[in-house]
Amino acid sequence: MTPPSTPDPSRRRESGSPWSSEEGREFLQERIARFAGLVLLLSAAIFLAGWLVALAWAPSSLEHGLPVTPTHLFNLSTMVVMLGMWLAARGAPLPGPVLRLIDGGGFLLIAVGILGMSYTLPLLLRPDLIAVLSFFALLLYRAAIVPSEPGRTAWIGALSVAPVPVLTYLVYARAVRPEWMPSPWAYAAYSLFFSVLGVLLSTKISRVIYGLRQTVREARRLGPYTLVEKIGEGGMGAVYRASHALLRRPTAIKILPPERAGEMDLVRFEREVQMTSLLTSPHTVSIYDFGRTPDGLFYYAMEYLDGIDLQELVDRDGPMPAGRVVRVLRQVCEAVGEAHRVGLIHRDIKPANVLLCERGDRPDVAKVVDFGLVKDLAATSGPGVTRDNVVLGTPHYLAPEALRAPESIDARSDIYALGATAYYLLTGTPVFDGVLAEIFAHHLGTIPTPPSARSKHGVSPSLEALILAALAKDPNDRPESAEAFDAALASCSDMPPWTDADAAAWWRGRGARLRAARAGRVVTAETAARKTLEVAR
Repeated sequence: MTPPSTPDPSRRRESGSPWSSEEGREFLQERIARFAGLVLLLSAAIFLAGWLVALAWAPSSLEHGLPVTPTHLFNLSTMVVMLGMWLAARGAPLPGPVLRLIDGGGFLLIAVGILGMSYTLPLLLRPDLIAVLSFFALLLYRAAIVPSEPGRTAWIGALSVAPVPVLTYLVYARAVRPEWMPSPWAYAAYSLFFSVLGVLLSTKISRVIYGLRQTVREARRLGPYTLVEKIGEGGMGAVYRASHALLRRPTAIKILPPERAGEMDLVRFEREVQMTSLLTSPHTVSIYDFGRTPDGLFYYAMEYLDGIDLQELVDRDGPMPAGRVVRVLRQVCEAVGEAHRVGLIHRDIKPANVLLCERGDRPDVAKVVDFGLVKDLAATSGPGVTRDNVVLGTPHYLAPEALRAPESIDARSDIYALGATAYYLLTGTPVFDGVLAEIFAHHLGTIPTPPSARSKHGVSPSLEALILAALAKDPNDRPESAEAFDAALASCSDMPPWTDADAAAWWRGRGARLRAARAGRVVTAETAARKTLEVAR
């Protein structure tokens, strides 16, 4: 994906520090924990191995307990530093500057421990070689694991290894050397060469990896938006959580996949954003922006909703109480009613396309999403973008007329889908189930089982009658509009209401546990549990 040619203020900021974004900060913290954890395990293994070798060499030393030497103490000190780094990075989120301090300061403290450990080793074990190899391995591993600018890697490495040649000279100068042994200066020069080589190689690795990371970041930029992670996929494209270069407002980006960039799909994708942007109901997902990258990738930016769709909610939490179903459906009716008034039919109303979230101080706010199959009743010319000779929608929520004569559907098809959605929310099961052909046959000719026969919460007579009316085979027998359906829902008073207090308590309790169980997976305005099915007649 080619980045835009216009200057982007965020590019300078991102290129200056790998932790300038929340994503970068989280990544840096995770990598510091990984670095410290593995080095801690290796140090512990070397510590135990050294003790075992010493005991095997001189078993009699056990008579006075386990041997403890200055070398062991320095080794233990480095392990304590690495344990502290690991615990800090594994804990609560830390600011970027604190993480950088843990990274740089911790590495320098580890270097002090390695220098002390090497200096206290007997000459027989070649302490200079152990020091050089230890720093060589640590510098290369840190450069490969921890995101760091090349310059930062260079100065951390230089400060760490600077004492190594001095230490080498002192070790050999104090020793009684045979005539054949080279001068201490030779050993110091040897350690200096490999120390400098370790710094240069680690700096080069950081340059390559940091550059690749920057390239990936640039490749994930769409205009002023940078893609963070993929969070959903539906019939008309994939959805990503994104950040804006200047604004702090969370955003979701929907992208038309390259494999679907044919003329018909491009027109439908553009119509989706155009039609949705006409709607102003607070219960319809808001569209912020629409664009096309220089290499022809279409996308639009929309409201980011940290919530849960009704399909997942029922799947995880079970059927909803009747009062809550009424509360949610009335909001959906408001969104659908506005669409109908401007001549649009959604054609894919279903639980997976209704998101429930908290907005400000309001719990249980419903948002209708995914207008990819919207039909414009006022369109009388132009190509048949929505392909009237094709069955469009999700099988469990298709109205009978969408199967018999798709070209003749009107707003009452959405009313049928609203009834089927209410049925699912109350019972946890679709109105009709089975293989595809069976579902279609049931929609065309089978009278639905009353939801009260399947609901564990119970369904009031007035609500049950309304749902069955919405599921009538003849569109003329259904509520005539979303407004009429909403009014009928409002008149269903023979059930316990679902209050703001009930909704707030659910979000504090069960809702919070559901979010935790989802392990951080974010649901946005375009997450769909089932892909749209298109069946050619």
